[in-house]
Amino acid sequence: MERRQFLLTPIAAALLAACGKDAGWPEGMAEIKWDRDTCVRCNMVISDRRFAAQMRGGPKNTVFKFDDIGCAVFWLRDKITNYPWMAEAATRLWVADVTSRGSEVRWLDARKAHYFTKTSPMGYNHGAAALPQPGSMDFPDMSLHVLAKGK
Repeated sequence: MERRQFLLTPIAAALLAACGKDAGWPEGMAEIKWDRDTCVRCNMVISDRRFAAQMRGGPKNTVFKFDDIGCAVFWLRDKITNYPWMAEAATRLWVADVTSRGSEVRWLDARKAHYFTKTSPMGYNHGAAALPQPGSMDFPDMSLHVLAKGK
């Protein structure tokens, strides 16, 4: 009986420690519940971890979740009058690093990320990376490309 207790104690400790971890979410970012949360713009379930994005800010620390950075770009354009805080420097905008591997997602500041052509859930076809890629563009240029699609 003592041996069994000895084996369970480290396992229980590891499980409890895992519950307290932030699972890789940057400070201030709300957890995205994969395959359950939906995009605030298009209502598509957020499933593809390589393209998700999130915005957070304003006096109520409001969170908007997106399945594609293109949806975030259109949301910024279309909802700025409803949420003027979106234009403030304190508003955070994260995007998943499309080069992440496995279930661990690296999150990038969407305004500092480099975007390149990559098939995405909503067809805006831009993936984000921390480092420049051949033919990559910055956030303002990527936004112009997305808005030109007019979806």
